[in-house]
Amino acid sequence: MAILSKEEAQAILKKVLSFSKADSCEISLNGSDGGNIRYARNAVSTAGQISVMDLAVSSTFGKKTGTATINEFDDASLQKVVKRAEELAMLAPENPEFMPLLGPQDFEDSPTYNESTAAITPDTRAEMVGKSLQVSKAANLEAAGFLENSTRFDAVMNSKGLFAYNKRTNVSFSVTVRNQAGTGSGYIEQQFNNLDKMDTLSLSKIAASKATGSAGAKAIEPGKYTVILEPLAASDMLGNMFRGFDARSADEGRSFMSKKGGGTRLGEQLFSENVSIYSDPMHPEVPSAAWTEDGLKVKRTQWVEKGVVKNLSYSRYWAGQKGVEPVPFNRSIVMEGGTQSLEELIKSTEKGILVTRFWYIRSVDPQTLLLTGLTRDGTFYIENGEIKFPVKNFRFNESPVIMLNNVEALGKPVRTGSGMIPPMKIRDFTFTSLSDAV
Repeated sequence: MAILSKEEAQAILKKVLSFSKADSCEISLNGSDGGNIRYARNAVSTAGQISVMDLAVSSTFGKKTGTATINEFDDASLQKVVKRAEELAMLAPENPEFMPLLGPQDFEDSPTYNESTAAITPDTRAEMVGKSLQVSKAANLEAAGFLENSTRFDAVMNSKGLFAYNKRTNVSFSVTVRNQAGTGSGYIEQQFNNLDKMDTLSLSKIAASKATGSAGAKAIEPGKYTVILEPLAASDMLGNMFRGFDARSADEGRSFMSKKGGGTRLGEQLFSENVSIYSDPMHPEVPSAAWTEDGLKVKRTQWVEKGVVKNLSYSRYWAGQKGVEPVPFNRSIVMEGGTQSLEELIKSTEKGILVTRFWYIRSVDPQTLLLTGLTRDGTFYIENGEIKFPVKNFRFNESPVIMLNNVEALGKPVRTGSGMIPPMKIRDFTFTSLSDAV
């Protein structure tokens, strides 16, 4: 019962709405069905199948809203959850930022659902993990990984006539591979909507190669280096920056998009000219729902064009305060790049550092977006276009804003997390100290 069709979800939501006596009511219904396998030291430790479905009712009287949730769907339970939400609403204080519900909207169907991913079985997961373990065992390495798949639906309906539905699939895989001595480590992480794009064998071979290649790392002096950031490392840095494209935090002086003395840096050239970033719920590689929880339509949005910030995200409330149209943020980020592969970026580098990924990233200064963290799971020295030897991991202190001003080259974007991110060649990246972590 966890995955309902559009018609089935709509029927339940209509029934629940018929029980409402509030001034306005919004109901969300979601369910997921999926499974996972976790393994460590070359052996499966846990495996499971999870199927859940939940309903939430938000009832409003004036500007007072109460919300109640339930996972029982007989008529008596549905009536009970509506009544409970209304009771809570009467006890709640008024919301000073209350926004009335939106009426009917026309949402596109995004390509988030894939039949082959939805059809994954425990046997499918076992076979995929078996391929990964085959790699580590054959090379006398130890692997620890996690494979998970899910099919999910989300639906929302309100008393003003709005209805939205989305069904999506996802399969994600990550593995850490280490040598027996614990002196070399490799890591890989990937997720897709489409199972056919997930190759656990090839991914595990990459992690195993890094585990073998990173053993015997040499210590070199910290300082400013040209770096080649693999897409995962680049994504680790950029995640904090994307959250800064929020108009309210910029207007209130709380982000790197805030201008000293007031105002925002919208329209300014903040990055190198070869930096362009957009989001698109219809992108075939990183699709997402074409609507938000509060009923806003999600469209293709250009956030940065040739280094210039073109848009900030506005909630309905903040857009009303500023007299502009709401602009929802979407995590399906695409950073445009070039055509070069990671290997070609390495070949073009006279001296530099290859970074697999960053770890334990923390904010130092939100207004400059200065971050600190560590490299991990494979850091290598490059000389004359070749990887010469592994190096000990570094602590870095760097801002993604400065980083994107020091871009020398961008490779071909690839799926990384929920976005499309290219490998990057960055000059003058700041490493401040060494780390003994592998």
